[in-house]
Amino acid sequence: MDKITTKSIRNVCLMGHGATGKTSLCEAMLYLAKASDRLGRTPEGNTVSDFDSEEIRRGFSLSTTVEPFMWKDSKINIIDTPGYLDFRGEVLEGIRVADSALIVVDGRNGIEVGTELAWDCAVEEGIPRAFFINRFDDGEARFKRVFDSLRERFGVAVCPILIPMIEGDKVIGFLNLIDMKSEVYDKNGANMESEIPEEFKAIAEEYRNMLYESIAETSEELMEKFFAGEIITYNEAINAVHDGIISGAIVPVFCGSATRLWGVTEVMDTIANSFPRPTARKVEKIVTPDGDGTAPIEPDGETSIFVFKTVADPFVGKMSYFKVMNGSLKRDMTLRNTRTGGTEKMSHIYTVCGKKQTEVDSLCCGDIGMTAKLANVNTNDTLTASAKDIVYKGIEFPEPFLTQAIRPLAKGDEDKISSGIAKLLEEDLTTRYENDSETKQLLISGIGDIHLDVLIAKLKNRFGTSVVLEKPKIAYRETIKKTVEAEGKHKKQSGGHGQYGHVRIRFSPSENEGLTFTESVVGGAVPKSFFPAVEKGLQEAMQKGVLAGYPVVNLAADLYDGSYHDVDSSEMSFKMAASLAYKDGLPRANPVLLEPVGSLLCTVPDDYVGDVLSDINKRRGRVLGMEAVHGRKGYTCVQAEAPKAEMADYPIALRAMTQGRGVFTFRFERYEEVPANVAQKIIDEAKKEQG
Repeated sequence: MDKITTKSIRNVCLMGHGATGKTSLCEAMLYLAKASDRLGRTPEGNTVSDFDSEEIRRGFSLSTTVEPFMWKDSKINIIDTPGYLDFRGEVLEGIRVADSALIVVDGRNGIEVGTELAWDCAVEEGIPRAFFINRFDDGEARFKRVFDSLRERFGVAVCPILIPMIEGDKVIGFLNLIDMKSEVYDKNGANMESEIPEEFKAIAEEYRNMLYESIAETSEELMEKFFAGEIITYNEAINAVHDGIISGAIVPVFCGSATRLWGVTEVMDTIANSFPRPTARKVEKIVTPDGDGTAPIEPDGETSIFVFKTVADPFVGKMSYFKVMNGSLKRDMTLRNTRTGGTEKMSHIYTVCGKKQTEVDSLCCGDIGMTAKLANVNTNDTLTASAKDIVYKGIEFPEPFLTQAIRPLAKGDEDKISSGIAKLLEEDLTTRYENDSETKQLLISGIGDIHLDVLIAKLKNRFGTSVVLEKPKIAYRETIKKTVEAEGKHKKQSGGHGQYGHVRIRFSPSENEGLTFTESVVGGAVPKSFFPAVEKGLQEAMQKGVLAGYPVVNLAADLYDGSYHDVDSSEMSFKMAASLAYKDGLPRANPVLLEPVGSLLCTVPDDYVGDVLSDINKRRGRVLGMEAVHGRKGYTCVQAEAPKAEMADYPIALRAMTQGRGVFTFRFERYEEVPANVAQKIIDEAKKEQG
């Protein structure tokens, strides 16, 4: 095919649970399409899409990649996404620019958390879906059990297209329910069609009835035929499947083995013949001053592209992956970034297959490409040739709540760490980084423990800086609960002028967060000129509490008496006197430790609510209420408050409790008094660290 047009483009997002064989399926497609000269295998670390050194070392996908190939006059862009929950941000990048989703399911394990999340993600994006049940070269794979669970979970729209022929525990071929033929594959993935053997005709009819039941749902005419027992013709079935996939009324199910190339050709044929082109949805989501809106997709219109992914490559530089949303993109075209207002020249544009980059002169509407070294362009940016400020709807990334402290192994590496993480932050918008001035720690936040481990490995491999992760410190506070009177006298003679400052201060709890300083001195016992020095002395002293050395808050101090010396008194003397009064009075004012408490909103399936409530109580939390989640049947939102100190591992714990189905947000609300038994442990640890 000489020229690629919009109607020949198919953007398919490969999704599913981790270790179901998504990358192997992608590899099989590339091999059959002759886009790759060998069939790579994930355990051997030689696949096209998993080319990063960390992916090879770990044996699974960490990032979304695009693998294009030609098949039956169609250009198919396979968007291979990770299956592990820590890399959900990568999945959201892929699904945003896809026009359909192919969800891979393990033939042994059936529906898993990643299967449900992939389905929900595709439904939310509003794109058609299909299933490929993998691993039928394994004797433990069970088609009936997996297919029945898919239909029960996702409805009668789920219909069989290709099912296995099984003798004992061995797959000897497949049944094509559209053509009503049996298919057997050789070692190169080529299929040989023949008539369905007699012993498999009953099972073929059973599943074909399910297919026709789903087909009947696509139109009233076919529904009448189906219930009247009339024959649905081959052409009617083909057209119904084609139209049903595009509209989402039909969710076809294929099966096979990616590593053996079984069933892959049928999937590729269906993608080329029946999966939607980029213009099928007719409009694209945009953001307007009035909220969300839509804009028509016009292949011949003014050029607009959407940047859905950024990669910080240490050799190439900043790589921006984009989809041409409108018009066509040509090399050397100048586009305007609607976020910054600046212009960017597209000096070089590429198509990318794994790590292989191919420079092209143009890309049509709907195609996916990459350009490098656009320093001011980030993920979610819209670049356009239009005079209008069009802004395509961005990707809403999940917030990271698993926070760890970073400690460099080599002294003086802090700047290198900050520089490296800054580049990784451009690449991964599910990461947060901050330098906590109070605890003096460098903090990094991610989705999960594997996510953070990968970030640390990238820091070392790409930027040459080694770090270790540590538990982050909690920024506690101290305050008092009783009113006391205290005296501070600073007197010193060292030849010449001496030092003299004397204050009497009444300390009490305050409603205001910081220091509330008042003066009720009478008779000029302390001159007004020294009042600011007393206040400053107290503010400096409050930086370190008397229990564990944490800052003191909600303190009222009334300077009610004192004395001075005409010659020896100075601002410094009264600052020192105020500090002495502070040290004298606060230990007697019933000091207590305060801890940060946050509001927790936790959305979980109804079956796990009891476990979540029990866990919150164990974390010294308080459940405030529960309510059903609007638009998500079978889910409950739990509202609670909990101490920050108890929430450090909550992302991991919630995932374990809910099998990855629960999500939460945690926001700081206020400081509260720490229970006495817990406070003593914190005080002992602080003193040990200071000592």
